[in-house]
Amino acid sequence: MTRLSVNINKIATLRNSRGGVNPSVKYAAINCQKFGAQGITIHPRPDERHITRKDVYEIKPLINTEFNIEGYPSKDFLKMVTEVKPDQVTLVPDTDHQLTSDHGWDTWKNIGFLKDVISLLKEHKIRSSIFVDANPIVIEGAAEIKADRVELYTEPYAVLFPISRSKAAEPFIEAAKVADSLGLDINAGHDLSLENLNYLYKHIPNLKEVSIGHALIADALYMGLETTIHKYLACLK
Repeated sequence: MTRLSVNINKIATLRNSRGGVNPSVKYAAINCQKFGAQGITIHPRPDERHITRKDVYEIKPLINTEFNIEGYPSKDFLKMVTEVKPDQVTLVPDTDHQLTSDHGWDTWKNIGFLKDVISLLKEHKIRSSIFVDANPIVIEGAAEIKADRVELYTEPYAVLFPISRSKAAEPFIEAAKVADSLGLDINAGHDLSLENLNYLYKHIPNLKEVSIGHALIADALYMGLETTIHKYLACLK
């Protein structure tokens, strides 16, 4: 079974645009799970332009499925996640002011740093996932640092998908085979949507989890959150 983890960053973006507490990220987390999502993802950034540090601590008690926190493993970030102890931490190589994630780790270039981070997460019994491009070499590096999972960065898949589904999926299928052979579980995320999710799901049979935010929240504006989550879950069957 491939789990659907809903990234609720965009709810926080909308809230922060006016200040106050509306729309509520806590209420969004509760409802996403109520409507069938099997996890909640957040990506707190240093500038707190969407999810804030306060949100991270307030959301944790509301999670009855799985809690996934994404972020660059700075000292402050690691202090926060080791206190909160989510089910999973997804490490991304973003800079402080990056608009959105747009590339995966060079695992070999950062091998010493990432080994130390993974070791810390293991001490706290937190599952680790490394955000990577669909590149067998960097996936081999993820295995070397003893990560639990890799999250395949799927924007290139989404961009090529309308032109050629098979060509779009090919490098991700190969990357998944390599990860599987090395004992790494596989997640995927970025620009996955109702249009392209099912095809990827069908071609990566060992896909553990997809993390979807922007497209899902945008669809919810038109169809409602409950209907939208059901449609995304249907893509994973």
